[in-house]
This record gives sequence, structure tokens and C-alpha cells, in this order.
Amino acid sequence: FTEEKLGQAEKTELDAHLENLLSKAECTKQWTEKIMKQTEVLLQPNPNARIEEFFYEKLDRKAPSRMNNPELLGQYMIDAGNEFGPGTAYGNALIKCGETQKQIGTADRELIQTSAINFLTPLRNFIEGDYKTITKERKLLQNKRLDLDAAKTRLKKAKVAEARAAQLNTSQPEENNIMIWAEEVTKSEQEVRITQSEFDRQAEITRLLLEGISSTHAHHLRCLNDFVEAQMTYYAQCYKYMLDLQKQLGSFPSTFLSNNNQSSSAPVQSVSTPSVLASASASLPSVSNSVVTSGISELKSSSGSRKARVLYDYDAANSSELSLLADEVITVYSIPGMDSDWLMGERGNQKGKVPITYLELLN
Repeated sequence: FTEEKLGQAEKTELDAHLENLLSKAECTKQWTEKIMKQTEVLLQPNPNARIEEFFYEKLDRKAPSRMNNPELLGQYMIDAGNEFGPGTAYGNALIKCGETQKQIGTADRELIQTSAINFLTPLRNFIEGDYKTITKERKLLQNKRLDLDAAKTRLKKAKVAEARAAQLNTSQPEENNIMIWAEEVTKSEQEVRITQSEFDRQAEITRLLLEGISSTHAHHLRCLNDFVEAQMTYYAQCYKYMLDLQKQLGSFPSTFLSNNNQSSSAPVQSVSTPSVLASASASLPSVSNSVVTSGISELKSSSGSRKARVLYDYDAANSSELSLLADEVITVYSIPGMDSDWLMGERGNQKGKVPITYLELLN
């Protein structure tokens, strides 16, 4: 090996096909490691948690079960909602959000478990199993090549010495020297044949292992499909949970849903102020506007009262207002001098101002 580095010995070159297979295996190993590590980061962003899981895995012990981030957030929301009071609008909303976050946390656990079994484990098995075997056989091939090169170098030196002894064939001792070098050449030729045979056999073993990389790619493709399916299931579950939560909270009136797509990419602002909702209601169809406006106008011009359904939750800003829960029915009426965006609302013995944009008048 040292003589090769110094340019004093010839190096047996591998055939082009084997060189290509070695390059493909090395490339596969490098990218598999990168994909595997980044997938672990995606599934578990906390580096301390990843280190802990690594040590438990090496010790062949099960890591202690802990709440993940969505579950922890959900528990905080539920605890806060109970503290504020489930009967209040904000407390009730917090509890609903907390329950949904816990559902997302459960889905997150299922994604991690499925991805670990169907995607990460096969990648890790390749790195720690198949590629280690390839590396071992590749090192053996390198050693066999060095043995072959050394044998070739000794044969070359023996032939040079034999030729030099033949040129100096002038006395009996020199003839004995020629015979010695002839035996050395014969011995070196036999060594070259043996080392060449061992090198060829090891090259074939290495080649067969490397040709299995194509099968590894096909297997990893199936694992990748499983990972994509697991992600698709996870995001579909999250979307369903959030859609159900939005319906429970009544974040938007039902008449807003089909007319709000054009602003879905814009930052979502608070919907708890009547001014924002008043401007949003301006985008509703003119027919609906005219019906709502005429109903409100009739109510304001009369001294009677009407039943109204609450479209979504509203938290009272002060003691003069009435907090609302989505889908409840209250009694509303107008009093002289009241702002045009407000009505008086009654629920049992509770009453206070309510924003008209949160209401749907009933016949």
C-alpha cells in the first residue's frame, strides 16, 4: 500500500461495473442517512427527546410515556377552561379546543409509530445491516487487492533479478545464483495465481452484494409509499378535527362559509368585534343582506321583541353586554337611542347589549 502511494508499485484496477456499483452503494448510504435523520427531526423536533429515545433503544428498554406537545397544550387549555368556568364563553371554547388538541396529539402518536415501523426501521436496517456487510466485504476486497499487488511486485522484482543474473553468467557461483532466482520467479508466479484467484472470488462476492442495492431501492420505495400514506391519514384526521372544532365554536356564520374562500390566504384577525363582522357581512349576497336588514329595521321601528339564534360565541366586553354561546336562542328587542349595530338581548333573567352581526332573527 505504501509503495502504491509512492508510485513504486502498480495498482490493480477494479472493473468499471464494480466501480459503478460501489459508487451507487455509497451514494445510497449517504442519502439514506440524511433522509432518516431528517425524518426523525420531523417526527420528534425536540433533540433532547430524540437523545433519550436513542439511549432507551440502545438499552433495549421502553422509553417512559410522556405527553407530546399537542396533548400538553390541550391539557393546559382544558385546565384553563375549567378554571375560568365551563359555563363562560371563553372557558367553554378553551375546553373544546383542548379536547381537539388532544385528538391531534393522539393522531401524532399514531403517525410517529406507523412511520417508525414502516419507514424508519427499514432505512435503519439497511444502514446497520446490509451496508455494514457491504463495507466488510469491500474491506476484504481491498486487502485481497493489496495482496495481489504485492505478489505482482515480488514477481516483477524476481524476473528483473533473474535477467540481471543471466547477463552476468561468467562463473559457477553465478549459475547457482540464476537457479535461485529462477526458483524465486516460479514461487512468485504461483503466489500471483493464488492471490489473483482469491481477489477474483472476493470481487464476485462484493459484486453480488452491491447488485442487491437495486432491490434495496425497490424496498425503500414501498416504505416511502407507506410513509406518505401515514402522513396523508394524519393530515386528513387533523383537518377533520379542526373542521369539527370550527363548527363547534361557530367561528363563522354558516352563510359566511361559501363566501369566505377568497380571503382564506389572508391573515385571520379577531372576529369578536362587531366592526369586523359588520364589514365581513358586507360581502354576503344582496338578497340575504336585504332580508336581514329589513328584519332588523322592522324590529328597531317596533316596540316588540323577536327570537334570534346566536351564530357564534361572543364574550361580553363589560357588564352592559351579554355573553353569547353559538346556537342558543335568545330574545332581542330595541330600545330608543341604541347604536344601530346593537340590540338588547335577554336570556332568562340575564340581559345586556348584543351585536346584531352575531344574530339570526327567527320567524
